[in-house]
Amino acid sequence: MTDQATTPQTGSATHTATATATATATATAAAADTTTGATGAVPDRPGPRYEDARSVIPGAGPAPRPGERATLRLRETDTGTDTDTGADEPARYAPEWLQLREPADACARAHDLLDPLRIRLANLPRRADGFIIHDIGCGTGSMGRWLAPRLDGAQHWVLHDRDPYLLHFAAVASPRSAADGSRVSVETRRGDVARLTADALAGASLVTASALLDVLTREDVDALAAACAGAGCPALLTLSVAGRVELTSPHPLDQEITEAFNAHQKRGGLLGPDAATEAAEAFSEHGATVRIDSSPWRLGPEQAGLTAQWLRGWVGAAVEERPELAEPAGRYLAERLEACAAGELRVVVHHNDLLALCRPAGGAA
Repeated sequence: MTDQATTPQTGSATHTATATATATATATAAAADTTTGATGAVPDRPGPRYEDARSVIPGAGPAPRPGERATLRLRETDTGTDTDTGADEPARYAPEWLQLREPADACARAHDLLDPLRIRLANLPRRADGFIIHDIGCGTGSMGRWLAPRLDGAQHWVLHDRDPYLLHFAAVASPRSAADGSRVSVETRRGDVARLTADALAGASLVTASALLDVLTREDVDALAAACAGAGCPALLTLSVAGRVELTSPHPLDQEITEAFNAHQKRGGLLGPDAATEAAEAFSEHGATVRIDSSPWRLGPEQAGLTAQWLRGWVGAAVEERPELAEPAGRYLAERLEACAAGELRVVVHHNDLLALCRPAGGAA
């Protein structure tokens, strides 16, 4: 299960997909040219609503198809056919889930990583069009809404995702100005990333992603690190699941469900809670200076809606991994949801943020 305001809205992260810079159709949407107000509000999306409190919003729990997680694909299908369009596939993450998690994501991200990032960006050669920032698996663009207003200087964001609805939301709800009032523009690219290369990132100032690393394999992360190193651009990769959860008050099943959930996260060779450590190793092997900071969700009565959805998804994944837990986990979930509804439950869901400062292209300082 991966982690991330206005009806079906948004979020950052781990999103449903990413796109190949060299092989996808590009829909350019300069932020200054959109007619939507710069409020960060994301418009309605056609499709199902998730108003039943008992339902799990896609992205918050196991995917409906057996054995498949609600996550992006980085390679071809088993049949070898190209999946760039994804026309027959449902959205991997519902905007409702991304909307629920966006405020918690924004509070959780490691602000201490911003100063070293700002220093690196300030030392880059100045470009007329500003910084070029690639947001991989952008969803509805919450990373851009969080980061762009915290950086000085003109910025052009290249938003990659598989879901055209999410890309539309990301474009129209993108921020319009940087911290110093400079212009922020955006373009969207739809498709799957078969391999992110240094050529695809040519000219990039920064690569960002949220809740992405934990749904990648080590091979995928090695490719990402190689691409960033080859392009000489830093990477800010936030909100990777850390595999640790704290709930009040402690329950005998807490540890067992945590362990089953963590095993579920690592199905199919995915990194799951080992993501930040594995990614740090991969980037370090390519000469990057890497820093990891914690970025926990801290959920209380004010986040009851998010907490309830997270609980259902967390327990559901554990039961999918270990079906013998179904009966005790059902009672456990009912107790936890009752406490959540009564405002008595507080949860800390641990994540990690990673900043990799790759050596600048050409050996610049």
